[in-house]
Amino acid sequence: MTLYVKNNKFYYELENLCRIFFKNEKIEVTEYDEGIKKSPYIYVEVKNDDTNMVSIIEADINGDFIVKEATIDEDEKEQERQICIIVFNILCSITKQKPDWGILTGIRPVKLMRKLIYETSVNDAKLYFKEKFLVSDEKIELCCDIAARQDKIIKFSNPRSFSLYISIPFCPTRCSYCSFVSQSIEKALSLIPGYIELLLEEIDYTSTIVNKLNLNLETVYIGGGTPTSLTEGQLRSVIERINLRFDMKRCREFTVEAGRPDTITEEKLRTLKQLGVNRISINPQTLNDNVLKIIGREHTSNQTIEAFNMARKCGFDNINMDLIAGLPTEEYTSFINTIDEICDLSPENITVHTLSLKRSSRLNQEGNGECVSRPEAIQKMVYYAADKLRKEGYKPYYLYRQSKMISNLENIGFTKSGYENLYNIYMMEEIHTILSCGASGVTKLKDPYGDTIERIFNFKFPYEYMGRFPEIIRKKDKVLIFYDKFLR
Repeated sequence: MTLYVKNNKFYYELENLCRIFFKNEKIEVTEYDEGIKKSPYIYVEVKNDDTNMVSIIEADINGDFIVKEATIDEDEKEQERQICIIVFNILCSITKQKPDWGILTGIRPVKLMRKLIYETSVNDAKLYFKEKFLVSDEKIELCCDIAARQDKIIKFSNPRSFSLYISIPFCPTRCSYCSFVSQSIEKALSLIPGYIELLLEEIDYTSTIVNKLNLNLETVYIGGGTPTSLTEGQLRSVIERINLRFDMKRCREFTVEAGRPDTITEEKLRTLKQLGVNRISINPQTLNDNVLKIIGREHTSNQTIEAFNMARKCGFDNINMDLIAGLPTEEYTSFINTIDEICDLSPENITVHTLSLKRSSRLNQEGNGECVSRPEAIQKMVYYAADKLRKEGYKPYYLYRQSKMISNLENIGFTKSGYENLYNIYMMEEIHTILSCGASGVTKLKDPYGDTIERIFNFKFPYEYMGRFPEIIRKKDKVLIFYDKFLR
């Protein structure tokens, strides 16, 4: 379909809004001048009629033709919101859908809810979500519940707090739904020793900056990719360097993603435990072996259970497990079987993702019709998971959304009491600075006294990271420049 715009700059939000209703269609955005509009389309014009600002919105979709004209605010941001409300209501009428998140398309609704609560009150924030964004009562209560649970953790962060992210962009294979910049071990084996050598150098340089600024390390997260794709010796060298270069006395959480069960060995687990790692993530995504094969994972559901039990044997008492609702060929019955079996294992965290059809993923490039053609079944999966996990004593503690999510849903982390993943909260809610090392790492510098955030991007691919490493080190000096405004 085509989105025509005239005399306004609301392309981005309007395109995202249209994509909620037309998930499997290309949305072509074009500035309208004159001529015939090609159906199906939505046309959005803003004009001044001498006394008021007016919006004119047309929709011609599948034989339904609707025109709405309305007086709108002079403030551009408010114009955008009011126009999105009109477009949303038109599309709800035509498609007979009413998405629960209303016109909210951002990835951090809990952060927005917290801001509104801080500025007004809980009741006023709820009312704002309902009336201004058309969010359903269920999602409003979910945001408030999570925001309240996060408050006690957020209070621990202070102006000198930061977290450290280490990127290991290698995996045994690339999953069909994945859009991360990760390289298969088979193709990238020769790169890894050189990559680790430079990663250690970046860790060293980052630590000198941290020491100059007297920052306090709260959490460490080694992610990827699959960090346990590395050998035991390579893993050891990275973690030992972190322990050597940073003051770990105040570090309250050290996570390593042991995401793929086929990369986990008892030797690696014992090394992680010995070196102070106190949280790991073992990510089955599903316990349906046929689905695992289809998405490109070369492990079985039994290997997942064996890896989990091995981790318990090695002393890990804080384990997360990731699941995805909506994987290709996954049926409702097999998904609830996965949820039930994971609950029987009783990990401390269970994160339920809704499949997101990322542009660069193999699943999206090869066709995804089977996934988008069953949104109701996928919604049932997500609702079953939430209901089951609450009954088992898990509570939602962080939430984020992504573009092109099936059924316009969300990803939710559930936790047993006292096992909230601090890094996920600090990172997703943008509470304090995240210093990142490694290919595709993004350093996010957070103003400790305000909302300003500046980003420093490392090069994405391992070969870029290695070939242009001096530039990465030079860019790290921006951290000093940023903090010079606040902490000197």
